[in-house]
Amino acid sequence: MIKLIVTDMDGTLLNDQHELHPDFWKMEQALTQKGIIFSVASGRQFYNLESKFERIKERMLFFAENGTHVVRNGEEIYVNQLDRDAAKKFIEIGRKIEGAQLVLCGKTSAYVECDDEEFINEIQQYYKRLKFVENLDEVEDTILKVTICDPKGVEDHTFPHFEKFQGDYKVAIAARIFLDITSASANKGNAIKRVQKELNISPEETLVFGDYLNDLEMMENAKYSYAMKNAHSDIISASKFITSFDNNDNGVLKTIEELGLLSEEEVKTGS
Repeated sequence: MIKLIVTDMDGTLLNDQHELHPDFWKMEQALTQKGIIFSVASGRQFYNLESKFERIKERMLFFAENGTHVVRNGEEIYVNQLDRDAAKKFIEIGRKIEGAQLVLCGKTSAYVECDDEEFINEIQQYYKRLKFVENLDEVEDTILKVTICDPKGVEDHTFPHFEKFQGDYKVAIAARIFLDITSASANKGNAIKRVQKELNISPEETLVFGDYLNDLEMMENAKYSYAMKNAHSDIISASKFITSFDNNDNGVLKTIEELGLLSEEEVKTGS
């Protein structure tokens, strides 16, 4: 029996306009009434996720910032921070990549030292708390990750600059234009494993959905691991199943229905 559902956000639960399907709220309510925990695991900031699920935030489980900041039922239960000296090193490298911009992700806010309008408009979709600073090196906060935003594409243009740090740190391609760097032990899979242990939920009782490379470790911690139909090829290879529908066609919710976790009536009424 599935007791825990964990889904990525962008490219997975959300459509390409970053919207939740209208049926989501009734389905989440019905799952909760059945005792199934519905949670999200995202590279997004906790405060962004909290605002997205404002009406149910007190019963939600959030794996924010790629699993570095975990909050359940309004209570912080886990923080995995990045060494400050390492963050400064990654910032220094990132500044030298032509066309790329940096986001320093702290526990209380995200920080940028570039106020380019197009860049700010892009990242504001993912960070509710965002501050402009003159120098990222001088930020006083608990650092969770360093994110590089590269419109040219991070897989070929940005990742090679940080590839040598793999092993000592987690270097994850989070989306076509985003690269996230965290501590070596920080990933969505390890965060899920920690929560599974705390809640006495096994991988056999866990269902996960993902679409991009920062979701890889999630696939290893669930018997029911689903790559979205629109997922990166490496995620499709790592998962046990593939959704019949993509993120623009409500793939997560339709898969939950297909698995028989909810009846058609429960989906319609939310109970």
